[in-house]
Amino acid sequence: MNTLEAIKTRRSIRKYNPDITVPREHITQMLEAAMMAPSACNTRPWEFVVVESREVKAQIMEAMPYTQMLATAPVAIVICGRPDLQENICQGFWPQDCGAAAQNILLAAKELGYGTCWCGCYPLTDRVEGMQKILAVSSIPLAVIAVGKAEETPDARGFYDEARVKYL
Repeated sequence: MNTLEAIKTRRSIRKYNPDITVPREHITQMLEAAMMAPSACNTRPWEFVVVESREVKAQIMEAMPYTQMLATAPVAIVICGRPDLQENICQGFWPQDCGAAAQNILLAAKELGYGTCWCGCYPLTDRVEGMQKILAVSSIPLAVIAVGKAEETPDARGFYDEARVKYL
């Protein structure tokens, strides 16, 4: 699959086949793709928490109401920001850098045959603090990405809108 095809066919999946697991090798490939993302001054201001535990996924669903797809997704990858790794002119770019890492996870998962759903955490303080407690991290949870074998095929929601483009 080429990159443009992956971008155009990727969907937010909310129903997964709970009987199909995601092998560690595939999780590693997704995380490798995430860590290949560009970042300000190559600071790589991120860390990742891979959640396979049903109990921890249940806690996440309680802390973040829009993550109910974790009931069937076998894996959640939580992207956490490390603003402490950025200073001087690179300071403050960690949300964009983690966003680029998230997109790489989505595209790598698509290539590997999985569906995903990106659920935002940061900048909502109650979600961030709740997730920090659940995951036992001091970094800033930015997003939760559900990963698994899709049990649905939603229509595309994104589209090209020429009215939002200006050429100079």
